Amino acid sequence: MKKLFLLTILLSLTFIVKAQSFLSLDSCRALALANNKDLLISNEKINAAHYQHKAAFTNYLPSFSATGTYMRNQKEFSLLNNDQKAALSGLGTNLAGPLQQAAGIIAQLHPEIASQIPALGASLTSAFNEAGSSLVDALRTDTRNVYAGAITLTQPLYMGGKIRAYNKITKYAEELAQQQHQGGMQEVIMSTDQAYWQVISLVNKKKLAEGYLKLLQQLDSDVEKMIAEGVATKADGLSVRVKVNEAEMTLTKVEDGLSLARMLLCQLCGIDLSSPITLADENMEDIPLLTPETHFDMSTAYANRPEIRSLELATQIYKQKINVTRAEHLPSIALMGNYMVTNPSVFNSFENKFKGMWNVGVMVQIPIWHWGEGIYKTKAAKAEARIAQYQLQDAREKIELQVNQSAFKVKEASKKLVMATKNMEKADENLRYATLGFKEGVIATSNVLEAQTAWLSAQSEKIDAQIDVKLTEIYLKKSLGTLK
Repeated sequence: MKKLFLLTILLSLTFIVKAQSFLSLDSCRALALANNKDLLISNEKINAAHYQHKAAFTNYLPSFSATGTYMRNQKEFSLLNNDQKAALSGLGTNLAGPLQQAAGIIAQLHPEIASQIPALGASLTSAFNEAGSSLVDALRTDTRNVYAGAITLTQPLYMGGKIRAYNKITKYAEELAQQQHQGGMQEVIMSTDQAYWQVISLVNKKKLAEGYLKLLQQLDSDVEKMIAEGVATKADGLSVRVKVNEAEMTLTKVEDGLSLARMLLCQLCGIDLSSPITLADENMEDIPLLTPETHFDMSTAYANRPEIRSLELATQIYKQKINVTRAEHLPSIALMGNYMVTNPSVFNSFENKFKGMWNVGVMVQIPIWHWGEGIYKTKAAKAEARIAQYQLQDAREKIELQVNQSAFKVKEASKKLVMATKNMEKADENLRYATLGFKEGVIATSNVLEAQTAWLSAQSEKIDAQIDVKLTEIYLKKSLGTLK
């Protein structure tokens, strides 16, 4: 459902872009966040970590499993050997001699029943033979076809703290995935802002190049008239035409750069590269600038930076890995219960019936001696935890340096903008005087060209300074973790 919702937003944004081809900075950010594949991957990593955390919690709960088997044996298991089977089957025959001796003694003691004794002996022999055969049949196991099944319940009681530690690890891993996703979003926003303001910069430079080309073309036209009147030389005309050609080449380069910058922005926003787009700030003559607050609290910056939180979570994960490693060499206790059925069953001699029984017990596993393996592994896990702690400290120091550098660059960019604005005012005034003097015939063509070149340079520096202020603001927000 969540994926469908995101897809709907993406399609809606894409439709709006194609229909209007007009993008603000916020809409560019929204499109970039919705289309970035790295963010989609990190979002799936969050889902995976969430389900891993849920799976880890199930280790607290009892588990049930069922097992079934069938086995065909070549031979049948026998409780009696062949001699014993033969002896039991011929039990009456084997007892014929002792029975005849007993019959002779009875006949001497009771002559009146002597005639009945032979029949009685034959009857007893037959009865004993049948009884022996029945006993042999009763002791037959019939184990050529064996069926067995079991349902087992296992409830962990004590696992050395492994289950608790693993749950904490998966919880931290889920939050770590979220922090990495947040960091990825900030990177995408920063890249989008850079591409956006790069387009704005080139749009303004294109206007500047077009204006400069018009000035030179007008100057070229005026010089041609002056050459025709004999006031200017052909050398002056050639100098102006060279500058016109240079201005045309510059305009071509700016147009090519602008096309590539628009393509980059379209690629970041997930728009077709050939789509004509117009940005909301293209027609602004002066880009509105907001001077950011350069006084900051480093503790707030540490709290806002996803990298710091990610390293803190990594440190916690490694600490829990110490517990997991230690738990592998501690006693473990589990409650177990089974219900088993077999065929043949042995609960009422051997029967070809499914019969079962249940049992309950406690299983204890105690590691006794592994030549110090547990100690070595625990020390290795502690070393990894210390590495994560050192990485966190190093990241704090680097972020503090990054924040101070970003704040310094903001101040530096603001100063450059003030200086560029003043230079532009002077260049405007210089160009105005040079143009008037050229029209009055008191200033040479070369001086006018120099004034126009200075004006172009001042205008370009002002545009660069404005964009630089915008970008340094973005970098400062990124270093403070407040870029949203």
